[in-house]
Amino acid sequence: MGLGPETPQAPALPHHGPARSVTVQDVAQAAGVAASTVSRTFTNPQRVNERTREHVLAAADRLGYRPNTASRSASSRGTGTLALLVPDITNPSFFGLIRGAERQASAAGFTLVLANFEESPDLEAQHVKRLGAAVDGFLLASSRLPDAQIREISAGHHFTLVNREVEGVPGVVVDNEDGTRQIVEHLASLGHRSITYLAGPRSSWMAAHRWRALEETARRLSVSPTRLGPYPPSVAGGAAAADAAIGQQATAIVAFNDLLAIGVLRRLAERGLAVPRDISVVGYDDIFGADFCSPPLTTLAAPTQDAGHAAVSLLLGLLDTRAPGPRQIVLMPHLRIRASSGPAPT
Repeated sequence: MGLGPETPQAPALPHHGPARSVTVQDVAQAAGVAASTVSRTFTNPQRVNERTREHVLAAADRLGYRPNTASRSASSRGTGTLALLVPDITNPSFFGLIRGAERQASAAGFTLVLANFEESPDLEAQHVKRLGAAVDGFLLASSRLPDAQIREISAGHHFTLVNREVEGVPGVVVDNEDGTRQIVEHLASLGHRSITYLAGPRSSWMAAHRWRALEETARRLSVSPTRLGPYPPSVAGGAAAADAAIGQQATAIVAFNDLLAIGVLRRLAERGLAVPRDISVVGYDDIFGADFCSPPLTTLAAPTQDAGHAAVSLLLGLLDTRAPGPRQIVLMPHLRIRASSGPAPT
C-alpha cells in the first residue's frame, strides 16, 4: 500500500556541514514529501496519514532534526519536559498512547515523563502538584478528577486531556457515540434483544459516557440495555462481573474494557458456558492480546497512538503564545469483529 498523494520517493539524504542546522526543507527532501507535510507532522499530526507521518519522523530522527521551540510562551517554565499521567500503567490500552506521545514529544525536542496514579483521583492531583514546577505541561489520560478540579488546575498549568471532555479544556477523545453504535448494531444484527453492560470505575468519565451511548443506541434499536457494576477494569474483575451477567440471563455482554472482557471469558469457560454459542462478549480498546483469547475477542479499536500524537501537539500549541485557544480533537474508532460474538441463542 502506498502513502497516498504524498508517497515518498526515497531520494538520497542531503549532506550537511557541521555548522548548519537541519531544516524543514532538509527533512522534506529526505522523506520525499512537501515541506508543508513535514510542518503538519509536527504541529498537526492528525492531518497526516499514519504511514507518511511515521516516514517523516524517521527521516527527522536520522537527520537529527528538532523543531524550533523558541516560540514557546514566555510564561512556560522552559524545562523541556512534559508529563503524561495514566490511571494504570499496566493496562495495555495505554501502550499506544504512551508511544505516540513520546514520539511526538521527542520530535519536538521535549522529554516525556510518565506517572501512574493507580485509579486514584487523590494521587493524580498529588502528581500534578509535585511535578508542576518540573514540567512545562501535563497530559492527563482518562483523568479521574472531577470537572471542577480540572478547571481549577487548568488555571495554573498547561495541560491537555485524553479520553475526557471538560468544557473549555483542550483534549483528544475517541468518538464513543459512533463506536458504541457500531457495537450495538453488530449485536442487534445477530438477533440479540438484550445487552448487559459491565461498567468500569465509578470515577471514570469514559465508563459513564460509554453506558449513555449504549443505552441510547440500544433503545433506538428496540434492544433492552442493562447496566451492572462498577467493576475493576482488570482481568481479575471479570469473575464477579461474569457471574452477575449470568444472573441476568444475558445473551450479550459489553465490557468496559478488554481486560474486563478477558476476565469474563475466563469465568464463563469455568462455568461451562460456550462463547459465543451461549453468550456473546465484546470489549473496548483492542489491546495487545485481544486476538489471542479463546475465542478471539470482538472489540472496539481506537487509534491510541494517534491520540498520543495529537495530545502532545495540542499541549505544545498551548505553550506557543501564537496558538489558537482550547479545542477538541475527535478520533474515529472501528469495530474488530472476531469469534467472541455470534448469533443470539434460540
